[in-house]
Amino acid sequence: MLLWAGLGNPEPGMARQRHNIGYMAIDAVARRHGFSPWRRRFRGEVAEGRVGAARVLALKPLTYMNASGESVQQAASFYRIEPPCIVAFHDELDLAPGRMRVKRGGGAAGHNGLRSMDRQLGTPDYWRVRLGIGHPGVRERVLGHVLGDFAKVDQDWLAMLLDAVSDAAPLLADGLVEGKPEPFMTRVALLVGG
Repeated sequence: MLLWAGLGNPEPGMARQRHNIGYMAIDAVARRHGFSPWRRRFRGEVAEGRVGAARVLALKPLTYMNASGESVQQAASFYRIEPPCIVAFHDELDLAPGRMRVKRGGGAAGHNGLRSMDRQLGTPDYWRVRLGIGHPGVRERVLGHVLGDFAKVDQDWLAMLLDAVSDAAPLLADGLVEGKPEPFMTRVALLVGG
């Protein structure tokens, strides 16, 4: 079983914020692949389904971004899922809007959700689907940018990216088993036109 965690904040007023693109991505995957209805468990919301040949537990931590790892750790511990079978879908300032990269391990790069996961799992050795939201240009504007809602001009690329991620998700599920995320990244890039 794989554990795919979409990182975000649970308040309804935060639903359209850039910081919640991880929630948006995991929702898109669950819809596209006919997952079970969401239910509360592990201090989050979970849904189960199949993506390609893999059984996937989708998780949206309700612990707020800064404590995401608490929910992820509980689910991983219950199902005995090791870090290499865990994927965090999260916002990435250092990628242009609409771009996506996948990597395993590495630093948190100032992302508090990843920091929390590193702390709770005891290792950074899990996969990250980094969803580009762009950088506002100066450090002083980062917080407002991340916690700001997506603008109208963002809606087209956002919908295209979320559709591409959900459409190509079977390549992610199959690729991570072999440690090869490249086919997934390539397919998403083709679908978003870049």
